[in-house]
Formats: sequence, C-alpha cells, structure tokens
Amino acid sequence: MPRLQLIATAPMGLEAIVARELKELGYTDMEVENGRVTFSGDLIDICRCNLWLRTSDRILVKMGEFKAMTFDELFEGTKALPWEQWIPARGEFPVEGRSHKSQLSSVPACQGIVKKAIVEKLKLSHRTEWFPEDGPRYVIEVSLLKDRALLTLDTTGPALHKRGYRKLVTEAPLKETMASALLQISRWGPHRPLYDPCCGSGTILIEAAMQAWNIAPGLRRSFPSEHWDIIGDKLWEAAREEAFDAVTDDIPLHIAGSDIDPKAIEVAKAAAKSAGLAGEIDFKILPAAKALPEGEFGCIITNPPYGERLSEKPEVERLIRQLGTMTGALPTWSFFALSPTKQFEHYFGRKADKRRKLYNGRIECQYYQYLGPLPPRKSAPEQSLS
Repeated sequence: MPRLQLIATAPMGLEAIVARELKELGYTDMEVENGRVTFSGDLIDICRCNLWLRTSDRILVKMGEFKAMTFDELFEGTKALPWEQWIPARGEFPVEGRSHKSQLSSVPACQGIVKKAIVEKLKLSHRTEWFPEDGPRYVIEVSLLKDRALLTLDTTGPALHKRGYRKLVTEAPLKETMASALLQISRWGPHRPLYDPCCGSGTILIEAAMQAWNIAPGLRRSFPSEHWDIIGDKLWEAAREEAFDAVTDDIPLHIAGSDIDPKAIEVAKAAAKSAGLAGEIDFKILPAAKALPEGEFGCIITNPPYGERLSEKPEVERLIRQLGTMTGALPTWSFFALSPTKQFEHYFGRKADKRRKLYNGRIECQYYQYLGPLPPRKSAPEQSLS
C-alpha cells in the first residue's frame, strides 16, 4: 500500500503544538492548516499517533479531496476513491458531514450522496447487493469548504481527550488535550516542581505526571480502528508494546495541587488512581490564599474559575489578586494561567511576559505567562582519568 495521508485534527490555536508533537514523534512531511495538521505515514502510524498524541482531537485517514459544485461531481469523486481497500462487506459505515461557503449547502443531502456512492463502489468489489453493516465501524466524514470536498475516515472514535482515566467529572472540567497544551507551552519538565492552586479534577497535574513518565495518553482506551482488517492485531499490539516499553516511571515527581472544593479533590484523587498515579500527586483541600508551593524554580499552571454568572465576578477578581500575591512570595517560580477575564493582569498586579489566545471549548481565553528564572544548569560530573 502507498503512503497514507493522515490528518491530526487540532483545537483552534493548537495547530502548532500538534505539529511540534508530530515532529518529536519523527514525522517531518507536514502541512499545518486551520484546525488540522496533514502528514504522511503508514498503517502503523495510525496506531502510534492515536496512542501518543496529547493535544490532537482525532486521527483521520484522508481518502481524497476534489472539487464538488454539483451532486454529480460529489458522487463521482467519492465513488472513484478506494473504499473497498478499507471497508469490508460487513463493515458499518455511517457518513457525517458539514458544509461551509459551498454550493452544496444541504449537509443531509451530501451525506446521502456520499453514502450512495460508497455503496455502489463496494457493490463492485465485494460482489454483493446487501450490506448488513454489523461489523467494525468506519465513520466517514464529508467536509465541504469553498466547493472542495474532503473525504476522511475516522480512526479514533471518541475524541482523544477521552483518555479513559476520568470516570467522574466536575462542573466545568478542562479537557485533557488543553491541559497538555498548557504544559507544553510552559515548557515545564519533571526536573521542576509543579503546583496548581485551583486544580479542580486534577487534569493539569495528571497530564503532567503522564508526560513526565512518558506514558502514552491513549494506552488506557480503545479505538475503532483496532478492529479494522486492513490494520490487524499485530500492528496494534506492536504499537502498544512499544508504548509500554517507553514508560519511565522511575523519575521522581514533585507535583501537587489544591482546591477549595472537597468534591473536586475527591474526583481528582479517583482520576489519578485510575491513571495509575495514586500517591504520586499530592492533593489538598485548601483555598488558593493559603497555598504555598514548596521548592525552587517551579511552575504554577492553573485554570482558575471563570465566574460566568455576574454574582461570581467579585470572587474571581479576589482569587486572581490572591494568585498575584502568592507569586510575589515565590521569586524563583514561573506562573501560567488560562483565563477569559479581560482585566486579569490588572487584578494580578502586573503585565504578563507573554500572552497567547486559546479557546477553552468555545470560550475565548488568554494564556497569561509570567516567566521566572530558569533552574541553574547542573555541571557535568567530572570524569576520572584511567
């Protein structure tokens, strides 16, 4: 089989982070666009990327892209693609769709045309008139943008932020993919202490521990493409074995967090246990005003409450002031906060060294970055002469 065109979808604003992750995994042939990074790979790379990418939402197979201003063009373009190589006679193949700034604006009609074209193609190759669709699942998407149709196969299933360790949820949980992005932008590493004074369900801290120990985020979940004949069990087994072998759980962790809500701390502890990190992260019930992280040259990374109701605004302002006071007592620490509060810097007490626009779900936020001094470099040990 020739090299595949794969797409790692990305939340708005995180495309460069996803591209950096792909580069670190060894992929070089990439194209970064709004909402996605396209790259080339083989079947094994479907497995590896689903297991390893921390900030992407999904891994798609790009089946084809072509101009489609009429239903005939959409039908013929779809039928020309090699669906028979992927979808077996018993495969389930629902079609999802979206359309933006295109002549073919009726999404249900486009879905119906694509489904019909695939059925006609499969009839020829599988020599049957009937498809029971009671086998493995192959979700197809037709995406129309400015009269160009992009046809993809979803290899991931539930989005990649669903790692499998969070069984309970708090009122407004931060997605695991965004938590990982905040960590990667901060350049925090396990050689530095990490603290979250508004830890909620502990997502930032759990993601940090997984990153520090090189635990592939997809290890504890399943994917529909595990059941695809074209990939097979051996490739998935090889990718999982490679991921298990890469774990470095002998690195000491200095990760802690607190929250004023006892229920949130209970959820955080349950999630850490489910992730195999029970006892590795120090969780405390504590208001932010009383939090005092231990160590030097550490990072505070947090997603403080937003105060979406008017009555909560004064509490949010007071909390941001408390965070500013806390950092004043930690001269060697760096501080990072994701917040939609326009006056964050005013309440915090100083301008951020860097700001980055990110979207937490649909909420436009700024990632405020206050950069402290870096830890002193350890001198290399002297080598004895022999």
